[in-house]
Amino acid sequence: MATLPVYRWRLAPEGLATRRQLRAMGLRPGGQDVAAELERPRRRRAPLVAYLYRIDLARPVRPMTPARWAALAAANAARRVCPECGRDAGYRIPPSLGMCVPCADALPSLAA
Repeated sequence: MATLPVYRWRLAPEGLATRRQLRAMGLRPGGQDVAAELERPRRRRAPLVAYLYRIDLARPVRPMTPARWAALAAANAARRVCPECGRDAGYRIPPSLGMCVPCADALPSLAA
């Protein structure tokens, strides 16, 4: 197995970009393999690693269709419904609580 080339922070060659950089250009990796890694050193911790993709092999971002917009809206709406009381909380339910804040405050085990 061949290893990937590793570049230091801000020293990647032209023609390579991260996922976020591709998205800002209106592109996506499009199924291509990772071309290289970018490492940002940190003190006393492991370096941050970002994967780089070739820009010339990237494909345009797929447009949002009405069905995809509807599916996204339904998924976001489901994340706002409290499983305890069944109300629409008006915000995304925190995964750490698993329920809306009033329901979590009412439980003595979580409040203490």
